[in-house]
Amino acid sequence: MAIIAPFKALRPESGLAKRLASRPYDVLDSAEAKLEAAGNPVSFLHITKSEIDLPEGVDVHSQLVYDKAKENLDDFIMDGIIFRDEKPCFYIYQLIMPDPHHKEKEMSQTGLVCVSSLADYDQGIIKKHELTRPDKENDRINHIKSTGAQTGNVFLAYPSHQRIHQTVEDWKASHHPVYDFIANDEVRHIFWIVDDKATLNRITGWFAGDIPSTYIADGHHRAASAAKVRQLIGSENGGSAGYFLTTLFPSDQLHILEYNRVVKDLNGMTSEAFLKALEENFLIEIKNGPFSPQQPHEFGMYLNQYWYRLNSKEGSFGDDPIGVLDVTILQNNILTPLLSIKDQRTDKRIDFVGGIRGLAELEKRVNSGEMQVAFSLFPVSIQQLFSIADSGQLMPPKSTWFEPKLRDGLATHLLKA
Repeated sequence: MAIIAPFKALRPESGLAKRLASRPYDVLDSAEAKLEAAGNPVSFLHITKSEIDLPEGVDVHSQLVYDKAKENLDDFIMDGIIFRDEKPCFYIYQLIMPDPHHKEKEMSQTGLVCVSSLADYDQGIIKKHELTRPDKENDRINHIKSTGAQTGNVFLAYPSHQRIHQTVEDWKASHHPVYDFIANDEVRHIFWIVDDKATLNRITGWFAGDIPSTYIADGHHRAASAAKVRQLIGSENGGSAGYFLTTLFPSDQLHILEYNRVVKDLNGMTSEAFLKALEENFLIEIKNGPFSPQQPHEFGMYLNQYWYRLNSKEGSFGDDPIGVLDVTILQNNILTPLLSIKDQRTDKRIDFVGGIRGLAELEKRVNSGEMQVAFSLFPVSIQQLFSIADSGQLMPPKSTWFEPKLRDGLATHLLKA
């Protein structure tokens, strides 16, 4: 069963929360981070992307960068920009954003910020569905070791639980949030402190008694890095390194968007030959405008300024948890046999476009001449993610895009007791 615990978060003063909270470190490169933090000395990017405060061209994986992160974190604490709560708490974190496909609607999800057991991670109670890369792991390992803090939040999902849900909603209704702001990406961030011991014990008990597993939705590298830091430092720091910073969301509130693809060329084929080759496994229909798939096993394709609907023929794909995924069908029936793209993680001819950017981004990438063809996909469901993780299998790369994204800086977990 899932072991979670309250913790003494390092967090911003209320009046600084909007300016301090930053997008996750791994969705920005150094140049983007520097631009985003320009003129804002309290941006948390000074800690998570500290190379922005060093001379241009510095190796972002050098110890200089991690030492600067530690220096900036210490300065934030000394200057009173952030402070540590005096007693362990849970934190409720609600995010509300416009629906990217229906602007008149909103998407909302409410999670529980806590620390989760790294023993659960090691034992497979916290389930994974993606591979990690050593270089990305090492970056966060060095950041955690140097700063003595977990600044990156791991986004976990769990099967919906009515009593947990009702307790969270009751707390929201009866307490004022400490933070409530709309960020520059139009996402509203609302944050409550849960400091009542009886409530903390009830929630902890429900997870320990009723939730058999939690699932990493986003943050595989952050979780793996935290686990390896624990191995490196053992039982130091009063045991706090045995936990890592997480926000847990119930499965019925999560929003997975499509993760689309763009490809540089047709592997030497003409457009006509490519369309003909697609007929082996797909029924092809030309569309009057941008096409977003409405059900599994159909795809949108943008080629030569035309949109097409590709509908997978019966028997052209497997029925196992991985084979049935649209990202697998695309790989097995188009990318590998027709375009000679065998490994999406390493092939430079393919790129990925999160669904939040819309179909217009696919058209832009192709119309500019940078890419030759684009594919829009139907989103993976949360139940598919659970099924694959439960089976011990791994999803193909870039299968899921979760929105909205958690902000860094609203709660940081210090490794010292």
